[in-house]
Amino acid sequence: MATPFRILCVCMSNVCRSPTAEAVLRHLIARKGLADRIEVSSAGTHGYRAGDACDPNSQRAAWAKGYDLSSIRARRIGWQDLEDFDLILAMDRTNLYNLRRMATEDQLMRIRLLMDYATHSTEDEVPDPYLTLGARFDLVLEMIEDAASGLLEELKRQLDPADDAAAKTTTN
Repeated sequence: MATPFRILCVCMSNVCRSPTAEAVLRHLIARKGLADRIEVSSAGTHGYRAGDACDPNSQRAAWAKGYDLSSIRARRIGWQDLEDFDLILAMDRTNLYNLRRMATEDQLMRIRLLMDYATHSTEDEVPDPYLTLGARFDLVLEMIEDAASGLLEELKRQLDPADDAAAKTTTN
């Protein structure tokens, strides 16, 4: 069996945005039948919440839409993560900057913003719901769902180029 494509979602403390992205991606990956081909995890650029459960507000917003964050625990990104993951998705530009400072030149091309994959939202960052949105965890979740769907469509095309070519042939 081929090595799965590995995705790491990263925010500052790994208790709101990145675990939400992890749960949404896991859900979509399973629904698309790609669980044996894509793995996803999350981490934070800071370790002061390491071991903590996800924020209760994030858990409530996620649970209302069918996502379960209860088993996810905060952890700090390590040097090895930059090598082990194929795609590292920062939730905002501050975390993108911090990740790029940690990375080697070869690892830089693996680091992107999650919202680069959004298909409906025009925002380029997933904002911290406490700091910028007045605790709008539902809006953060919607943004993550949009970007996660776009990412999975792109990855499906990359992982199954023959399926993509066949789809183009049947629509032409």
